[in-house]
Amino acid sequence: MDYLAALFAPTVMAIAFTCLIVTIVRSQGGANKYKEDAAVDAALAAASAKPAAPAESERGGATRSAD
Repeated sequence: MDYLAALFAPTVMAIAFTCLIVTIVRSQGGANKYKEDAAVDAALAAASAKPAAPAESERGGATRSAD
């Protein structure tokens, strides 16, 4: 009976992985594809609409002189 206990977890994981792959494949294309494409396009448009941050603010403030 130890072999059943040893094979149970890998079997459950294999079944779960197969279900995950089937779900991913089924969700590609169709109406979902257009929804995902629209969401990506909206995110890219929002990211390109933001103004670029100045380089000094990334370094933490004012620049130091070389004196």
